Amino acid sequence: MKKQILLALTVFLLFSNVFSITANAYTYGDPNKEDLAEVYKNMVIELDKNPPDFSTARKHYETVKEEVDMHMGPDPSKIIIQNIEDKDKEQTIKNLDELLILNIARRLENVEKNFSEFDTSKRLLAKGFATYEALSPKIEAKNPDFDKEIKAEFDKALESLGNPGLFGVGQKEAEFETFKEIKEVILSKLQTEFNIKSLEVGHFSESATETEKENKDWTDLSNLRNWIPLIIIVVVIIAVVLMARRKRRPKK
Repeated sequence: MKKQILLALTVFLLFSNVFSITANAYTYGDPNKEDLAEVYKNMVIELDKNPPDFSTARKHYETVKEEVDMHMGPDPSKIIIQNIEDKDKEQTIKNLDELLILNIARRLENVEKNFSEFDTSKRLLAKGFATYEALSPKIEAKNPDFDKEIKAEFDKALESLGNPGLFGVGQKEAEFETFKEIKEVILSKLQTEFNIKSLEVGHFSESATETEKENKDWTDLSNLRNWIPLIIIVVVIIAVVLMARRKRRPKK
């Protein structure tokens, strides 16, 4: 019986180690979609048609207009919609580019505000990175080194969030001041690259509660997928115990 218990503990520790390694890895987890970034990509596709499809581009924008107005005020939407009505492709894309930069600023600002809450700050940072990824192809085509620099800064920002670990295993302290410095580097570089006068984006109403529509990473135990490792551990332990009991039964 002692051998079976020892085996069960070994299996448990093995799976716990695998799970903690997964938790400790610096990753953005499942791809976190940013609605504004997805709309941007769809709009650019429509605007790049010959002739540009301004009508469909506007329909795409209307799906995020309410959110944009809520977080950045009504002015950005008014300007972009006016660009579309004027059938000004160049100006529409230019202002969409600026809107994405403002969204990155908003996301990073809220990472700073929610820095002590690892799950929230990590999701917000992933949203900011997803926004940058929508701009990345354009930036990479123009300045590959700059694109690499920005992506490297996002990686550093992710590391600065630290890691709560799993049951204390793999824990790494967060570095708030380091994150603030990285945030300023990212925003100043983007502001210069896109020649934006100001990154003031109006009120910031996002908080730790604004996560209902966001894709969550492995730390969200409400997601059935994230229970799989634990379920496997329990099943293996139960199987070992049952096998041990069968061996203890007297043969007839």
